[in-house]
Amino acid sequence: MTAPLSREIALRIGLAANDLPGIDAGALISILGAAVGLPMTEEKFTNLGMKHFRQAGGEAFIKIPGDQLKAALRILKGDGVEETPEDVSVDPYQDGDMPGSIRVACASNSAEEMDGHFGSCRRFLVYQVSGREARLIDIRSTRDGEDAEDKNKWRASLIADCEVLYVISIGGPAAAKVVRAGIHPIKLPASRQARDILADLQHVLAENPPPWLARVMGQEAKSLTPFLEEMEE
Repeated sequence: MTAPLSREIALRIGLAANDLPGIDAGALISILGAAVGLPMTEEKFTNLGMKHFRQAGGEAFIKIPGDQLKAALRILKGDGVEETPEDVSVDPYQDGDMPGSIRVACASNSAEEMDGHFGSCRRFLVYQVSGREARLIDIRSTRDGEDAEDKNKWRASLIADCEVLYVISIGGPAAAKVVRAGIHPIKLPASRQARDILADLQHVLAENPPPWLARVMGQEAKSLTPFLEEMEE
């Protein structure tokens, strides 16, 4: 009989499968069996290269973006697997602390990095952001939604109190559900530190917020004046 998977290996496989759309843990176990052989060990995963991993996946990996395959392979090697939300400090916040602020979610897999895909990220970092300040007010794990009938709808509901969402990627149907929840999704071409992204957003909020953001902030911001004048003419 084949030796059972260790708890650590099983955890890595489960987390990696979350980063691979259309690949469940059972399918990934079969792929890894072809890639590294049995029994599966942490040492074998450490030595597994991207080329061999992709080849073992064959047709199942064809439509999966390279960056998602790389992220899954990093997890299999153990990168960030032991990290928990407690590793990131949440700032104190009460409703009303930051007048004129908005709430922002960042899809994340590690630390305060915005490096996640909407449908597979491990958690959402939730920030309260104004033109002068940004606070991390919550960390919301996506693990409880794995059995949801509609995972995208469940994830959108998880951050339904946010006005803006930053992600590495999001599919059309998922984006529609996010928009329907009243959230504005923004795709960035590469991972960045969430605080750096928010610093850029703070500048926009302080200097020249677009009309839709000004409304969210409860302001008739300076940038709205030309639009109001045009409507009156």
